[in-house]
Amino acid sequence: MSSLDPARERIRALQHDLAARLGEQRVVPDAPLAPLTTFRVGGPADLLVEPTSGDELTLILEHSTMLGVPVTMLGGGSNVLISDAGVRGLVVRPRGGRAVEIAPGHVRADAALTINGLVRWTISHGLAGLEAWAGTPGTVGGGVYGNAHWGGHLLSERIHSVWLWSSGESVAEIAASDMAFGYDASRLQTSREVLVAARFVLDPGGEPEALRATARASLAYRKRTQPLDTPSAGCIFQNPSPDVSMPPGIPRSAGALVDRAGLKGARIGGAVVSPTHGNFIVNTGGATAADILALVERCRRTVREQFGVDLLDEIVLLGEHDRTAIGQ
Repeated sequence: MSSLDPARERIRALQHDLAARLGEQRVVPDAPLAPLTTFRVGGPADLLVEPTSGDELTLILEHSTMLGVPVTMLGGGSNVLISDAGVRGLVVRPRGGRAVEIAPGHVRADAALTINGLVRWTISHGLAGLEAWAGTPGTVGGGVYGNAHWGGHLLSERIHSVWLWSSGESVAEIAASDMAFGYDASRLQTSREVLVAARFVLDPGGEPEALRATARASLAYRKRTQPLDTPSAGCIFQNPSPDVSMPPGIPRSAGALVDRAGLKGARIGGAVVSPTHGNFIVNTGGATAADILALVERCRRTVREQFGVDLLDEIVLLGEHDRTAIGQ
């Protein structure tokens, strides 16, 4: 008997359990994940479920925990690289989030809501503070998990608190000061908690047309400086932190380091370092996760050799990646 049989049995038990509660069509075995990511690569999930409410999300997480099935959260599919072998266990992809103003200037946004959807909602309600985030890929959940940054600001600057689910506990509201927010960082990356919603603090009294103008300018800037017409996951590397010694004449920018290293246009298989932005790797067609990861490591190694700077991942790796591809 294979050592994988107990894990498979737990997955089958979870599939049967969730199908009885949510409906058989909503619990998908061997679900393709590549179409659910902005890179358009990666293998299948053993099981995929898309909850449409906080109650459904909590039910799914509780039953997965009881049966010992590992859970991977997937938001809008940006900023992730799913392995060619896929993801073992259950992948949970929340859908259908909404926003509501729970106090003047305080907006509760579900984790499943896209950041673009939140930006549009705040603009239409005359709430200022997030309009420059227009065009940010992914969901509120993903943005909080990685503490998204844009234009020199972190998303956490506008977060008052969050609602988290953790195993064996009810959903609790946690202050932003307890979230270990940092550049590309939050406690969610190590705590195994799951974001249910976030409470944003915004500025009432904004003029919707003026807010829309800021949003349009932000979108226009992204279109000029990022390869938005080709599948990618967004920025691959974090920008070097202030305590990292930079080479003379090079901005504190991962993209600038990759560019100065002569890597724009570098290719492995269908993966190419974007000629538009050095911190983007694009899928020009037929790229595999192994191609992309090998190109990531080539960029990291070359920048280290030329400039003595170690680039840290901004992208999140999901599943078990074949690191034998590294070093090409």
